[in-house]
Amino acid sequence: MKASDIRDKSDQELQDLLAQRYEDLKLFRIQLTTGVVDNVRAARNARRDIARIKTIQRERALGATKGMQ
Repeated sequence: MKASDIRDKSDQELQDLLAQRYEDLKLFRIQLTTGVVDNVRAARNARRDIARIKTIQRERALGATKGMQ
């Protein structure tokens, strides 16, 4: 998922997407343990998406605090 796609989402959509990506990462780890991994890059993609989402949330939080000063 691209950062521009993430920026277009609302705060609630970002929270939902973040929860979904954490769930995907958890499921990947379970699949890895049981030996039934379909996509070996799924964990990397999930971690990168989580980082992108958190970065955009932080940018918004900093932007909101700068507007108050």
